[in-house]
Amino acid sequence: MWQALQETSLQLGWDFYGPVLIFVVLVALAVPVWASIGVSTILMLVWSGALPLSLLGEKLFSGIDAFALTAVPLFILTGDVLVRTGLSRKFLDVAEALTCWAKGGFGSATVLVCGMFAAISGSDAAGAAAVGRMTIDRLVESGYPRPYACALVAAGACTGILIPPSIAYIIIGLVLGIAVSTLFLAALIPGILILLSILATNVVMNRLNGWEGGGIMTPAEWRANLWRTIKSGWYAFLVPGIIFYGIFSGRLTPTEAGAVAVVVTIVMGFILGTLKLSDFPAMLVSSAKVNGVILPIIAFSIPLAEALAIIGVPQGFVGALTSLSDNEYVLIGMMVLILIAAGCVMETTPNIVILAPILKPLADNIGMNEVQFCIMMITALGVGFITPPLGLNLFVVSGITGESILRIAHRAIPFVFFMLIVTLLIAYVPAISTSLLPELYR
Repeated sequence: MWQALQETSLQLGWDFYGPVLIFVVLVALAVPVWASIGVSTILMLVWSGALPLSLLGEKLFSGIDAFALTAVPLFILTGDVLVRTGLSRKFLDVAEALTCWAKGGFGSATVLVCGMFAAISGSDAAGAAAVGRMTIDRLVESGYPRPYACALVAAGACTGILIPPSIAYIIIGLVLGIAVSTLFLAALIPGILILLSILATNVVMNRLNGWEGGGIMTPAEWRANLWRTIKSGWYAFLVPGIIFYGIFSGRLTPTEAGAVAVVVTIVMGFILGTLKLSDFPAMLVSSAKVNGVILPIIAFSIPLAEALAIIGVPQGFVGALTSLSDNEYVLIGMMVLILIAAGCVMETTPNIVILAPILKPLADNIGMNEVQFCIMMITALGVGFITPPLGLNLFVVSGITGESILRIAHRAIPFVFFMLIVTLLIAYVPAISTSLLPELYR
């Protein structure tokens, strides 16, 4: 076993380990991840001779020359417009009306509104910031400790990359050549399961600690209140309705659905009087900053994947892990552990670009469905958003509240535990990811 690992390690050589070492050093020096990946990719190409540098510009362009990728800035912009127009507060009102009858109702409403926001923006950080500003103070007023309130929002916002439409699924679909609409459909049940696990965890924690009481409301009063709330804010649900119906009915591609959602949200903002022309520069700059981080990473994904394949990294990785065990369940467990560990120290986009081409051959080797592999990978990486040392959502909610990251992380442990259980179910039960797919993809 160890001899096989040693042979694999020696076969890769400095062509692989040199750029990896430089990447780690650059990231440790706080160089932006996209620049670190770019430098490491260029060095790997030069040292290995995998690709002539004269072709690098063409490869970088082809990395982002994809119609599906246009959906990324569109969904990001939709989320920005949603917040600025105040439509996101309508989601909170409806979520609160749905759960106000139960003990821990506002905590449950917070989780639900995270899921609703995820169904539009496709970004977890945007959801954490938007929902956190609306709910954390009210959660504290309801009796929740502030660190726990922050952890609840951070966990709920993880659904941003797990519930379609999701930027992460757009990226992994592009990297691995899988239809984005197929991944969106496959992610629907897993995303809802993660949302329900967070919801159930909060209910249990609230019961154990008695943080928030339940409203005294008869069924008739609850129905009347829910109807009034929906009636006053039904138009906000046109946006997720258009996205879901357009994509899952096959009438719109994800990109087209994103474009329609942007237009509808802007028109609604003008009609309501909550959006002005003067708001557009700030919204466009905000969206551009996010895209400016994502697109260079994706651009380098194509030459990086080719270099890794020529050097033999995927094949070597498969050989190294299969030398440890040939049991498919053990190997799946290893992949989950690798992905969770990677999600703890790096954001989703670079993890997808680096790890997807390496782990996919292992998944193929053990007969795992490629769609199930993608869902498992994104879900496992999503757990990292609330796990130190670099859990992105922890930093977002800490930044808007001033609460200690370590205190928030401590309160997030129950959410991490139950999200891990769902992740393992997704990894070991293919039907969770493939049951909604046509027979061709099962």
